[in-house]
Amino acid sequence: MKLNRRRFLTLAPAAGLVGGAGFYAYTEQSRYYNGPPSDHFDGARFFEPGWSTKQGRLDFLRWQFTRDQGEWPEQVPSPFADRPPRRVDGNNLRVSFVGHASILLQAGGANLLLDPVWSERASPVSFAGPRRRNAPGIAFDDLPPIDAVLVSHNHYDHLDATTLSALVTPHRPRVITPLGNDAIIHGHDESIATEAHDWGAKIWLSKQVSVTLAPMRHWSARGLTDRNKALWAAFVTDTPAGRIYHVADTGYDGGRYFREAREQYGPFRLAILPIGAYEPRWFMQEVHMNPEEAVQAFLDCGADYALAHHFDTFPMGDDGYGAAGRAHEAALKAANIPAERFRRLRPGEVWDL
Repeated sequence: MKLNRRRFLTLAPAAGLVGGAGFYAYTEQSRYYNGPPSDHFDGARFFEPGWSTKQGRLDFLRWQFTRDQGEWPEQVPSPFADRPPRRVDGNNLRVSFVGHASILLQAGGANLLLDPVWSERASPVSFAGPRRRNAPGIAFDDLPPIDAVLVSHNHYDHLDATTLSALVTPHRPRVITPLGNDAIIHGHDESIATEAHDWGAKIWLSKQVSVTLAPMRHWSARGLTDRNKALWAAFVTDTPAGRIYHVADTGYDGGRYFREAREQYGPFRLAILPIGAYEPRWFMQEVHMNPEEAVQAFLDCGADYALAHHFDTFPMGDDGYGAAGRAHEAALKAANIPAERFRRLRPGEVWDL
């Protein structure tokens, strides 16, 4: 299939997010990680044991040229804007929703940012790709001292190298990420203090707070030829306020990872689960949960509470603005789960647990 240049420039940035290819400087010979083979690394690429995705570049192109994207307003400003306290101590947990997959967690005296994206586009270029429809819920200059940043994987709506670089001078946080993503981050800015770890690694961020990397079903790519050359992960964060299970992008896969997390790492006070960018199902279902699956994942992992993310900021899939929220509300009612147990926040809105 021959693409005209204008159409390709529109498609390429999004392709690095959900399938196929995007713009990036690495070649086929590039390596993000050099290490011994394991049960999820073959010496060149990472994989999920027992699973091989059926989706490829032709499927991505089929989606792009047949897609029926729901409507998105040009701008959807949030009525909320958070100015977080400097620290939160004791058994308190403060959760501030920045937007999409970006969240500020404050507990045990530590300030953690999850997948921070303050850029205008989730894209490798400034002129194309998914554009944010609401401002970050916390102005960048209003951030409290950031101790650590958790980056789940390398898609542009989760690993924003520009934001990570901007955090260095005022905060100098530790950046914790799965194997291989440190090479991507350092390729942008060597001054970013990045630590890359494998599934199962436990990292102490302070005397009271630690984070463990856990498996999830997803994949990675920043460009044309680097598919699955960096690892992806969920995070289990232990704090005096309880244990937090943060899942960025993942397929549901019958819920096995959520049940395994409950058995191995639970109990959880809070689960952070994605609900958006799930249409069309024929293309997205392997790697993105829909709201019904997210509600079931909440039950599978056994958390006391859950926070929804990955919706209504960047138009990623074919689900339109508000679609994930409506489906999420219906799924909660069908499962007889009170809305206050599995909340959706607007950017800048705060949840004190």
